[in-house]
Amino acid sequence: MALNTSDANSRVDARGQKCPMPLLMAKRGLRDLSSGEILEVIATDPGSERDFLSLQRLGGHKVTTTQDEEGVFLHRIIKA
Repeated sequence: MALNTSDANSRVDARGQKCPMPLLMAKRGLRDLSSGEILEVIATDPGSERDFLSLQRLGGHKVTTTQDEEGVFLHRIIKA
């Protein structure tokens, strides 16, 4: 997985953080973005995938998640 995607407006590095910190860090990052802008969150907590699905469902944001071979998740959030 390429972790240096060029079209993100902001990025949060939550590697090593346990639930619920990646989600809380993402919510903080989203505050500074306008609707339609992209936030990328890099996380290593397997529970973050479930958390970001909830963020999509409850917050109306579009979230895509990929995982590399080393277990690192890249969550791309398009702000609602």
